[in-house]
Amino acid sequence: MHKVAIFGAAGYGGIELIRLLLAHPDVEITYLAGHTTVGEELTDLYPHLRGKLDLPIGETSVNRAIAQADLLFSCLPHAVGAELVAEALDKDLRVVDFSADFRLKDASVYEQYYRPHPVPDLLAEAVYGLPELHRAEIATARLVAVPGCYSTGAILALAPAAQAALVAPRAIIVDSKSGVSGAGRSNLTLTTHFAEVNESLAAYKVAQHRHGPEIDQELSAWGEEIRVTFVPHLIPITRGILTTAYATLREGISLAQVQQVYANSYADEPFVQVMPAGRQPATKQVSGSNQCYLGLAVDDPANQLIVTSAIDNLIKGLSGAAVQCMNLMLGLPETTSLEAPALWP
Repeated sequence: MHKVAIFGAAGYGGIELIRLLLAHPDVEITYLAGHTTVGEELTDLYPHLRGKLDLPIGETSVNRAIAQADLLFSCLPHAVGAELVAEALDKDLRVVDFSADFRLKDASVYEQYYRPHPVPDLLAEAVYGLPELHRAEIATARLVAVPGCYSTGAILALAPAAQAALVAPRAIIVDSKSGVSGAGRSNLTLTTHFAEVNESLAAYKVAQHRHGPEIDQELSAWGEEIRVTFVPHLIPITRGILTTAYATLREGISLAQVQQVYANSYADEPFVQVMPAGRQPATKQVSGSNQCYLGLAVDDPANQLIVTSAIDNLIKGLSGAAVQCMNLMLGLPETTSLEAPALWP
């Protein structure tokens, strides 16, 4: 039985991680720590876990985690847990990190969107936690950085096209719409207040969102430098992300060819489903699951590839991806505790 500790356990990402791990036959949660909830009982904050995990929320102490676990999930906010992650690695504790602190390889790019990086020497070692692209590296990694939720939907939508050079590397537009839970539990602002969000739709951080450089970084892995224009939107649902990506096709490429490239790319992927031609995904189809559904279309007069993707932002976009990575790191079947279908209705 593998033992794990969770820092930042009381946020939405941490609590969804706990739910998935409670169903895992090979993992035991042995230590919980909080950022602002130290000393509280987890079940007072989340009564639905009463009788399932009756652990108090302790201090974010690496020494306490090491005494009780062999892998650490750090669900702490950006720039809060980086030095704790470094300390954990120094003490031979493997880490799956939820923050943006180790996703970007270039410290100067990180600084543009966050602040000067506190431990830049670790950026080269960290593995970007998208198994569909980095499965082998994740399996042997000490430090895995879970991708941003928007990034996951966008990268999975465009990776086969980028790898096969089906599209031009510029003028790629990624339009994503996310449920409100993506803002987290403690980062409440006026813009995420129910009365402001309900029956409304708004774009935000247009061409400035910090997940943009993650998308560029990962889609540029096959030689051509790719730059996307990324526009996120907030929609009045609790969870889910629907992404629509637009890219200019190379001359002479048909929808049938695109469909075949995507089918081949994801043929062996347990959590990516390419829908039949003419079908498009909806967030409802993935809610509560670790699945990513993809729909493909070609606008022939405009020579545009259009790819839609749907994921649950808290699962495939965060905690489910973390469990998927953990399974690889521990040598367990990758799909363990992640095979449940979506909730319906």
